[in-house]
Amino acid sequence: MEVIPFFHTVLPGETLNQIAIDYRTPLTTIINANPNLDPNVIYPGQSIVIPGFPPLNTIPYVIDVSIRGRSLILLKDGVQQKQYSIAVGRILHETPTGKFIIINKAPNPGGAFGTMWMSLSKQHYGIHGTNDPSSIGNAVSKGCIRMHNQDVEELASIVPIGTPVVIRP
Repeated sequence: MEVIPFFHTVLPGETLNQIAIDYRTPLTTIINANPNLDPNVIYPGQSIVIPGFPPLNTIPYVIDVSIRGRSLILLKDGVQQKQYSIAVGRILHETPTGKFIIINKAPNPGGAFGTMWMSLSKQHYGIHGTNDPSSIGNAVSKGCIRMHNQDVEELASIVPIGTPVVIRP
């Protein structure tokens, strides 16, 4: 199987600096990984290599999130493996829609984040546990995806860094 580097597709309004922040990757590292890139001119639809993440074709998992359905489905090779109930963002703090990846995992972040935090490739957003299990199933977070602690721990033990996360309305 051909190994393809991990690419980010530039969205309207994105800047190279914000992309670097979202992936927690130094701007100079991204510029060096893209020798034909003019850092002053990026455009929607452009593909930019983000070094340090596994190629998507090497990861069999996809996390599919339905905001309206308040559910997170784990797929492996396109086949549903698990479905979890979640909490999502409330009014004025909506959960972002789009395609992201898991860029890191942090066990026991504490407080409202429960027993596990998995950062998404969008600054300030993640999938995490909760210290308020009664919130699951509701629109109550500041945009993150909340899960029961045992569910997020199970999910984090299965999916690797780089796993795609698709968040739909």
